[in-house]
Amino acid sequence: MDIATRVWNHKWKIDPIVRSLIDNDFYKLLMCQSVFRNKPDAQVRFSLINRAQDVPLAKLIDEGELREQLDHIRSLSLTRGESTYLRGNTFYGKRQMFRPDFMEWFENLRLPEYELTRVGDQYELTFEGSWPEVMLWEIPALAVLMELRSRAVLGKMGKFELQVLYARATTKLWEKIERLRTAPGLKLADFGTRRRHSYLWQDWCVQAMLEGLGPDAFIGTSNVHIAMRRDIEAIGTNAHELPMVYSALAQTDEALARAPYDVLSDWHDEHDGNLRIILPDTYGTKGFLERAPDWLAGWTGIRIDSGDPATAAETAINWWKSRGEDPTKKLVIFSDGLDVDKILELHAQFSGRVRPSFGWGTLMTNDFRGLTSGDALAPFSLVCKAVSANGSPTVKLSDNPRKAMGPQAEIERYKRVFGVGDQDEMEVVV
Repeated sequence: MDIATRVWNHKWKIDPIVRSLIDNDFYKLLMCQSVFRNKPDAQVRFSLINRAQDVPLAKLIDEGELREQLDHIRSLSLTRGESTYLRGNTFYGKRQMFRPDFMEWFENLRLPEYELTRVGDQYELTFEGSWPEVMLWEIPALAVLMELRSRAVLGKMGKFELQVLYARATTKLWEKIERLRTAPGLKLADFGTRRRHSYLWQDWCVQAMLEGLGPDAFIGTSNVHIAMRRDIEAIGTNAHELPMVYSALAQTDEALARAPYDVLSDWHDEHDGNLRIILPDTYGTKGFLERAPDWLAGWTGIRIDSGDPATAAETAINWWKSRGEDPTKKLVIFSDGLDVDKILELHAQFSGRVRPSFGWGTLMTNDFRGLTSGDALAPFSLVCKAVSANGSPTVKLSDNPRKAMGPQAEIERYKRVFGVGDQDEMEVVV
């Protein structure tokens, strides 16, 4: 595929960015099934949050074009081949991961309506409805906005300039792959769907990783559609969304304190093996582990997604030791703001002490930094989060206060309930 020519030839009335309901992260489908079983009637509101206010999305992206893309997503449903893949494929060693009742619901799903308004130079984009339905908007909505921003910049370039741009981006990616080859025993997956440069570029990056690292090191992709097309593993477990919504639904401080563990108890009932991965940082990693029930220590591993990754890994190692577990058998998945330097550093630091693995996101699938005038294609931090559940606001504290979200009064309440003190701020890369 000549991506530069493909970009140049945007001649259609609409060139869809998202062409499949499974052009989505695998953990979204796993969480959706869990929500469908345990909290199907919860009413949840998701909202777009642009952490990079210096990127004026409403000036860059035409509202009519954005609506066309979102309306197209609402027209999508599972194809017969996609349904067969989800019903019959083996994921994480388990056949029929997705239950028949969930698949019947999913096969009949059309994503619900959205609300879009322009406020200054930004868009307010929200989705509200039953949790299993609206949660599936998050990833495609982000992918659409990121790619429309890319198209806005690319549309001003000539054909030769586009050829040079993609040649340089390809070289940049391959140089990263060559460095990663130097790490013996490396395990790495693509986590870059939500803030990718484009679908075509993400697919191109996955092909490059497969060829450059091989299947022993490059273990799969979070993108279900690409995993199906390329016949590789779909990778993913769970996200902050689950404890955030469960916590918002809690009626008392006592119920709030239990909520993050109630989430994992429900997960424990559904999954085993490498799907039993703890995401502990929603309300502070240290306190979460200190209060965790003993059965959680027996889970396969942990995912580290905020704060200083080495500190969080050391905290997990000490916790496993205190609970009589062998850390060398535990999987530690690093997934926050990674690029090659940090991957190699963490791999060297923790190999042999745990089983390190890496979910490489935006700086794999959208690293066009330094390749355009004014760095107009540099990735930026755009998220779509659950902001309320049954009318109550959601809260995220994180191990990095710059990633905290929610009303200030509720943030203070959550800090009190979960015993979160002063935290060190870190730059939010993407």
